[in-house]
Amino acid sequence: MLKRQRQLAVGAVVAISMLATACSGGTGAGGAVSSSPSPDNAGGTNAGGGEQVELRVMWWGDQARADITNQVLKLFMDKNPNIKVIGEFAPSSGYFDKLNTQLASGTAADVFFLGGNVVDYANKDVLLDLTPYVGNELDLSDMDPAMIQYGTLADKLVHVSAGANARGIVVNTKLFEQAGIPVPQDGWNWDDYARISNEIAAKLGDGYYGTYNFTFEGMDIAYKQNGAQLYDMAAGKLGFEEKNALDWFGYWSKTSEGGGVVTPELAVSHPIDDPSKSLITSGKAAMNLIPSNQLGAYQGLTEDPLTMVQLPRGPKGTGVVFESSQGLSGYAKTEHPKEVAMLISFFINDPEAAKILGNNRGVPVTSKNRSLLEAEASDVDKIVYDYTSRVSDATKTEPFAVSYNPPGNAEFEKMGKTTVQEIGFGRKTVEQAVKDFYQNAVKILNSNQ
Repeated sequence: MLKRQRQLAVGAVVAISMLATACSGGTGAGGAVSSSPSPDNAGGTNAGGGEQVELRVMWWGDQARADITNQVLKLFMDKNPNIKVIGEFAPSSGYFDKLNTQLASGTAADVFFLGGNVVDYANKDVLLDLTPYVGNELDLSDMDPAMIQYGTLADKLVHVSAGANARGIVVNTKLFEQAGIPVPQDGWNWDDYARISNEIAAKLGDGYYGTYNFTFEGMDIAYKQNGAQLYDMAAGKLGFEEKNALDWFGYWSKTSEGGGVVTPELAVSHPIDDPSKSLITSGKAAMNLIPSNQLGAYQGLTEDPLTMVQLPRGPKGTGVVFESSQGLSGYAKTEHPKEVAMLISFFINDPEAAKILGNNRGVPVTSKNRSLLEAEASDVDKIVYDYTSRVSDATKTEPFAVSYNPPGNAEFEKMGKTTVQEIGFGRKTVEQAVKDFYQNAVKILNSNQ
């Protein structure tokens, strides 16, 4: 049986007209753009018409994402005039509650976006097997093999990534310049990271920090760097030992003692994953772990120049691979599986669509569209492309397996972050906290198998 995977912090679904607009936190009426038959446009897949088909597509995001997604769906209809598409979207609270309700009632959209929780839905047998359409309606010939692997579960292709990320260290280069410390380069190690973090804090003085504490966020990477992993899906058990956790939690505790790590109090008011409140954008912290597609959001909130470098290396390398940011799955009960495959293929392959979508969901998963966007990229996007290319090159000589999160991941995440706080606020020693963490991780896994 398939296991659960990481659920992104995403949420609620709302119907929206293809031409209507709605505020990013509000709702709208369902609808679609009617498109007149058009000539056989370049990139079209079925412009000749035929039986009229209607598809519903559902995704999460803000109004900006809704606007560009609606533009792409309209472009698809222009090139496939026999297919009418109805789009539904919402911001990020309650999306999966709504999706689950629709799935339970048999009224889910023909195509819907999923994140790191795709395994949960594959377990429920609600996802369309796209395998029969590969090479015909669905073209994956230019897609990164790791992305295809990610969406292939129990020998069935049930998910096609719409964008790729690679996690890395965002660096506020202005703080390094002020501290008189060279900006780190790929190939550094964790001793370097701790030393540099503490040096930045010491040289810049009170209120400045070298790094956020990403004990939990970087856990799977750290384990991979040492030949383990967070969750071994094939074996159905944790992929690490208590000693792995003790080493990793202990590293951050020791580094924090040197004064270079954002305090737990500040981490509460300036969350690690919120660019708008981040100490990176306010110029008070020099480094943090982020997905590459977030660099633009961070840079847009500060005049300080930012860049990205690979994570410090461990014994087995960086532990970083291309990761799916989110992607498209078809509903197992759709009445139009071929058209679903056509739409998904269009979304990832069409060059006009790629220009509209940009890097909103991560860099394109096809090399041609990555090259297309890179040629017209902004300075920030060029940094992202350069970084993801370096990651891609590194994985050719240091490959790492695709990660799947443990069953009960929401419970595991809450418990893991609580453990970090228990150590940070001095409520438990590292040894006791890690012992409890490991025992609780085993319990959560066993209770959710």
